[in-house]
Amino acid sequence: MVIAFLFIPQLAHQNSPIAITSKTLIVFGFMALTSILFSQCYCNRRRKHLVRRPPLPPGPKPWPLVGCLPTMLINKSPTHQWIHSVMKKLNTEIASIRLGNTYVIPVTSPELALEFLKTYDSVFASRSSTSNAIYILTRGYVSTILSPLGDQWKKMRRILTSKILNPSTLHRMLGQRTAEADTLLRYIFTQTNNNRGGAVINLRSITQHYCGNILRQMLFNRRYYGKGREDGGPTFEEEEHVQALLTIVKHIHAFSISDFMPCLKSFDLDGHQKIMKNALNILQKYDEPIIDERVQEWKDKKIKEVEDILDILISLKDENTNSLLSIEEIKAQITDLQIATIDNPSNAVEWAMAELLNQPKILEKVVEELDKVVGRERLVQESDIPKLKYLTACARESFRLHPFSSFNVPHISTSDIVVAGYFIPKGSEVLLSRSGLGRNPRVWEDPMRFDPERHLKDGTVELGISEPNLRFITFTRGRRGCAGSSLGTNITMMLFARLLQGFTWSLMAGITKIDLSDTGDLSLSKPLHLHAKPRLSHSMYPSLY
Repeated sequence: MVIAFLFIPQLAHQNSPIAITSKTLIVFGFMALTSILFSQCYCNRRRKHLVRRPPLPPGPKPWPLVGCLPTMLINKSPTHQWIHSVMKKLNTEIASIRLGNTYVIPVTSPELALEFLKTYDSVFASRSSTSNAIYILTRGYVSTILSPLGDQWKKMRRILTSKILNPSTLHRMLGQRTAEADTLLRYIFTQTNNNRGGAVINLRSITQHYCGNILRQMLFNRRYYGKGREDGGPTFEEEEHVQALLTIVKHIHAFSISDFMPCLKSFDLDGHQKIMKNALNILQKYDEPIIDERVQEWKDKKIKEVEDILDILISLKDENTNSLLSIEEIKAQITDLQIATIDNPSNAVEWAMAELLNQPKILEKVVEELDKVVGRERLVQESDIPKLKYLTACARESFRLHPFSSFNVPHISTSDIVVAGYFIPKGSEVLLSRSGLGRNPRVWEDPMRFDPERHLKDGTVELGISEPNLRFITFTRGRRGCAGSSLGTNITMMLFARLLQGFTWSLMAGITKIDLSDTGDLSLSKPLHLHAKPRLSHSMYPSLY
């Protein structure tokens, strides 16, 4: 029963919705008894295998059957911090942490990361198929990002790259993205113009909703789910939708007990499945009526021309001129695109603005570059982005130092393999550590300092915000690399550039420096609020109406 009592304090600490009932105790008691009965057999079998194969990466000694789950759960800090503390204690850039019967392999070395995603990309190109929450989210693994390797993934990936995120489609939707960037300026200007001295702006809200609005424009050719607001700001519907997307992103790989102990799936002990279902219900409440109505309009031939991504997905045909995608596949892919876009650009820009306000000299350089390259007589456009080297360096530095999540989506090994002299068992979850790579002191000098100059000195700014050598992660690489790197770059850079070109930003009264401490999930501990004043001629802003 020891294992059972190790789990209980953590569940209480997490404010879990689970009641510690006799049923829960029986479940954990059964786990403990099974662990004791099979421990000797397991250890003997493991010793025999170890004689015949290279060692696993270093890691903590696991319990039989449950692995390191008890240790992970009684740890009071977030799981990603516990994993990194284990690696630091072992002085390693790759580790092996067994959770249940699954080996989790965290990696903080760029060289090793390239081994997994370049040299052995074909072996590590799959995703997990054991999560109930992900199964529900992807409607049975019919979308792209989170689906295991197979024919369905190949089909959806091919559509994504050739029909949705290809250069011609992105160029065709440039007007929608530009209109959203214009609305961003109009909305902030309206707030500042109502007060001659400027206004305090919630940067977190601004950045998150800009990303959400861009995707709604491209997916549905609309900004609002309801009537909307004249000033362009978000309404309750958009706020609820964005928060649901962010909740899903944070729980996609949240080290749920049930994912590592299949016998406990029906119990949802940490409540992750319930959280994901509630968030997904919110998305479906707003998105599905639009999708269902549009599908019917295409069937009734009320629509004949493609205007947005939803139209593209509906209009695709197979060799027999039948619909290539089912409604379930269309809905799953729409959700995929939304969760892929909402987090990283908004988080990177919020952090970058916080860092710039704490280092006025860097802020001054960025604004000087914008004035030199673009000027004040026109608004910055996507075509200007390749010329804005210092702005790009700041964005790269924000992605390096302040990732939205500590790990990327797991890469699952499809066979036993030896990497860098270590045995990686089939079914292992390889986690590239976004924070570990970007803050690796072996790779980065003074890694916790925000220093855009480092990207100018080594010439990597020419790569944009991509980092193919995986010294930090924006879009990863390989078969499971982000297909929307161009779109992600444009969203990030236009948001960042328009904010800096359009307004003079300063700290709120009484604040001398922004607190850059983060929450357990790596976001700024408090939403960033800054004072904004228009810096362009006022005639520039009304022209956006």
